[in-house]
Amino acid sequence: MKVIVVGGGWAGSGAAVSAKNAGAEVTVLERTDMLLGTGLVGGIMRNNGRFTATEEAIALGADEVFNTIDNNCRHKNIDFPGHKHASLYDIAAIEPAIKKLLLNKGIEVRTRARVKDVEMDGDKIVSILLTNDEKLSGDVFIDATGSAGPMNNCGKYGNGCAMCILRCPTFGGRVSLTAKAGVTEKIGKKADGSYGAMSGSCKLFKESLDKSIVDKLNATGVAVIPIPEELRKGEGILATKACQQYALKEFAENIILLDTGHAKLMTPYYPLDMLHKIPGFENARFEDPYSGGVGNSMRFMALAPRDNALKVQGVGNLFCGGEKAGLLVGHTEAIVTGTLAGHNAVRWAMGKELLELPTTLAIGDAIAYVKEAMDTEDGMRRKYTFSGSVYFNRMKELGLYTTDVSEIAARVEKAGLTGIFSKKI
Repeated sequence: MKVIVVGGGWAGSGAAVSAKNAGAEVTVLERTDMLLGTGLVGGIMRNNGRFTATEEAIALGADEVFNTIDNNCRHKNIDFPGHKHASLYDIAAIEPAIKKLLLNKGIEVRTRARVKDVEMDGDKIVSILLTNDEKLSGDVFIDATGSAGPMNNCGKYGNGCAMCILRCPTFGGRVSLTAKAGVTEKIGKKADGSYGAMSGSCKLFKESLDKSIVDKLNATGVAVIPIPEELRKGEGILATKACQQYALKEFAENIILLDTGHAKLMTPYYPLDMLHKIPGFENARFEDPYSGGVGNSMRFMALAPRDNALKVQGVGNLFCGGEKAGLLVGHTEAIVTGTLAGHNAVRWAMGKELLELPTTLAIGDAIAYVKEAMDTEDGMRRKYTFSGSVYFNRMKELGLYTTDVSEIAARVEKAGLTGIFSKKI
């Protein structure tokens, strides 16, 4: 059977690998000229409960993507405020490594392939139409188009296009497969009820910083620099972030940098004139978004209604992963939801019962919990991640959080799911 994955970010890459392992012919369509989307400027893995989720995924048979990440890290097992045992992958090395993984598995990867419409037969997608008018047919489709952009959303709900890594002006904005199939999507909200959430970090050109800061970043992976009180922006801006696990007091009172190749600045944006007044940042310049002194990309603008098997409700042969699957924040979250979507896409095509991961696993519980939360007004104002805030607290309360790899593997084995994502269906 033919599985077409639309969107080549972390969710789409995870979906492609699991669908291929399950026995499908797989094509990935990515509208830009590189895979990974926000993963091109991300970098944080295994922090807090993401360690648990990563090891669950590996035990479930989704080891290939995570092993590739582990093999391309600049730093491992580091701590920064509110976060333990994090890994930081190299943003320059990771995209070629993931592309090589997909190609070596026989997955067709097509970049600069932007979808503009779908052709339906009843409640099923029959084919998709690209902007060059090429038509591609498939048996089952996966929407991994994300929830950020296009430019008008960043203008209406944010501070305008900040020229981020998604590069809508160049390659065209995100086109939702779910919406094109006629499904009404949901929009996430901030705590104050306004729509969307701003990406939670910026990247500074490392060489534009003081040498002492660069040396510390290269050596330890982390640099914490106190902000003079008169230059603090206050904690209000933190409420606009998608990444609420980083909305801590320490992030308002300090410049917190992580070394992912660039210097990852843990704030949605920072006015450049203010940044230049902080010792060590006199010559700082932004690398992503280029207008990081003004704003950042707006996310969670297009969420698919779905079940816990990640099948989009209202379309017979469409699955979803990543931010499309709900108010889940982060690379780990995107990979594991994409992986389940890819696996279930093949199950659906073969007429088999779809897999819902049990709530005895953190991944299964998160997928179910977020679906339930999104049916409430308050739930739509929150963001969920294995690494902090609401869901990490839940993980700890339920006893799901652990760094004991053997214990995690035993949980997966008890569920009868060891290696499930690596097996041909």
